Amino acid sequence: KPQLVASNNRFCRFLEEYCPVVTETYYPTIWCWEGRVQTLLRPFITSRPQVQYRNELMKTADGGQISLDWFDNNDSLYYPDASTRPTVLLLPGLTGTSKESYILHMIHQSEMLGYRCVVFNNRGIAGEDLLTPRTYSAANTEDLEAVVHHVHSLHPLAPFMAAGVSMGGMLLLNYLGKTGRDTPLMAAAIFSAGWNVFESIASLEKPLNWLLFNYYLTTCLQSSVSRHRQMLEKSCDMDLVMKARSIREFDTQFTSVMFGYRTVDDYYEDASPCRKLKSVGIPVLCLNSVDDVFSPGHAIPVETAKQNANVALLLTSCGGHIGFLEGIWPRKCTYMDRVFKQFVQAVFEHGNKIFSM
Repeated sequence: KPQLVASNNRFCRFLEEYCPVVTETYYPTIWCWEGRVQTLLRPFITSRPQVQYRNELMKTADGGQISLDWFDNNDSLYYPDASTRPTVLLLPGLTGTSKESYILHMIHQSEMLGYRCVVFNNRGIAGEDLLTPRTYSAANTEDLEAVVHHVHSLHPLAPFMAAGVSMGGMLLLNYLGKTGRDTPLMAAAIFSAGWNVFESIASLEKPLNWLLFNYYLTTCLQSSVSRHRQMLEKSCDMDLVMKARSIREFDTQFTSVMFGYRTVDDYYEDASPCRKLKSVGIPVLCLNSVDDVFSPGHAIPVETAKQNANVALLLTSCGGHIGFLEGIWPRKCTYMDRVFKQFVQAVFEHGNKIFSM
């Protein structure tokens, strides 16, 4: 049974009544219950719902562009008026885009509820060109701030919330910690966020985890920047970047340099959402598994969460990183999908019961 951590009794009661999945026992798929196995198998096992996107290239203040993929849901039976159709902003993980299976499942859940979705693809990874020598990081919230206000300006009457997965969840938490209540978002859902980057990196540098995850992710990061090499050479030594053999080495040679940090440790300090959790000013539900090698259980800020009435942590003993597979043959809905669906619906349809907290 998941552990629900929240200091606000009203928020707890709200979740138990309108998001009952938080009280249900989570039964991981019996033949792949171990966290690393769940993490590795989920992308191959889960189905990929068909989603037709409308792409928008949004210009930024520094001359760059951000690719937004819209699922307008114009056939919505529950919200036929587009001006008031609830909108969910989705943030994928480190090198993820709108094509990730977990994003497609969130959109499928939202479609059934009648909601509109928009996926925020980080600069340079969704096929668009980099117009400036800049990419993205977990700590820099400028692009996310611009996207939030852009989406809100297009549909100012529509209820609006966000959901972030993995690094997308870290970025969203860092944004919320910076803005407090000064955001058009009503609430947020966070899945498998890395709370303390130092602990996440230490876990990923253990020999087996390096072999299974760290090296592969490093090559994905290198691949995402190599196609923009000519532009990025203006700010980084790309030869050193392409020699990196771990995420720490990549961040040392690329991310920390790109965003002007003195050392990679300075970047990791700034990127860790646990430092900003006290300042979150809207209701947030955060799902983590304590066997997630990307966000080890001992680094989840349970005590800090108890100091903020807006925060609820939902912790499972199994599930891995963006895994949460359940059932004998877990092709369709995961536990994470069910948490997303119920929480989003609870906020949009009963949110007035928690906004007086």
